[in-house]
Amino acid sequence: MTTTAETAAPLLQVRNLRKHYTSPKRWLAKAKPPIQAVDGVSFSVARGETLSLVGESGCGKTTTAKSVLRLVEPSAGSVRLEGEELLSLSAEEMRLRRRDLQIIFQDPYASLNPRLTAGDIVAEPLRNFGMGAAAERRERVQWLFSRVGLRPEAAKKFPHEFSGGQRQRLGIARALALNPKLIVCDEPVSALDVSVQAQVVNLLMDLQAELGIAYLFVAHDLAVVRHISHRVAVMYLGHIVEVADRDTLFSAPLHPYTEILLSAVPVPNPRTPARRMLLQGDPPSPANPPSGCRFHTRCPMAQAVCKEQVPELGKRTSSSSGGHWVACHFR
Repeated sequence: MTTTAETAAPLLQVRNLRKHYTSPKRWLAKAKPPIQAVDGVSFSVARGETLSLVGESGCGKTTTAKSVLRLVEPSAGSVRLEGEELLSLSAEEMRLRRRDLQIIFQDPYASLNPRLTAGDIVAEPLRNFGMGAAAERRERVQWLFSRVGLRPEAAKKFPHEFSGGQRQRLGIARALALNPKLIVCDEPVSALDVSVQAQVVNLLMDLQAELGIAYLFVAHDLAVVRHISHRVAVMYLGHIVEVADRDTLFSAPLHPYTEILLSAVPVPNPRTPARRMLLQGDPPSPANPPSGCRFHTRCPMAQAVCKEQVPELGKRTSSSSGGHWVACHFR
């Protein structure tokens, strides 16, 4: 089900993506039901666009992003990059295709090899794909360092000699080394101080404007999402429940879960009364999700039909950015 504008072919198309984790069967033990981490997710990302995946912890955002990159193998579905089906590629074919697909990891402390210098970390993708001679790679590394706000002489330092924000800039430089078309940002600023978060987010936006990169941005900080996104997809328990452009989603959300998420955002003006909506109960287990709408056990609008029928993600309004889509029986 398409959720972007139909006027141009999207860079990335994901259809009915599923990732179920099964426990190994133990002798004389009862088989456990599979964990449905991602269950039928569909979305598209246009060239030069930022699509953010948001939702509470455990909803399947990171698993979706890693499944797109085949860092974890999906159980079913389709992932197409420029029309090419990635899930049917062999390991070697996928390795070559990774030049167009890169990732910025969440933890800038764990995602860098502590035994390599910063210059070697950024140059490693270039060496892996045999791009350029040694002098050309050094020149490319120096350009990348300057582009992400690091001094060229820092190439001789090791990761432990950098601050958290500098390490994340180093991760961004590594992701940019191969001129990718799509970068998956897996909560790239959640481990950073607020002031550093703003610097990194603005850097990502500047690079997108300059290089035309598309981002699949995984986050739970709605303030960051509102700043960087073109469109936002809201996930709950392995499903996408709402997709809209940024301004529409934040000003006129349709799904009850989205309304509750947005009501939890702190209001900076103390004179503005808070209009918080409390979400009752705990999220159900993805190993035993509710029937029908997965949100019905916590939804203030739930009725009998919600327990019986799964609502389809349907278009409610149209726009140049692809329209407003929601999976709810009453919206």
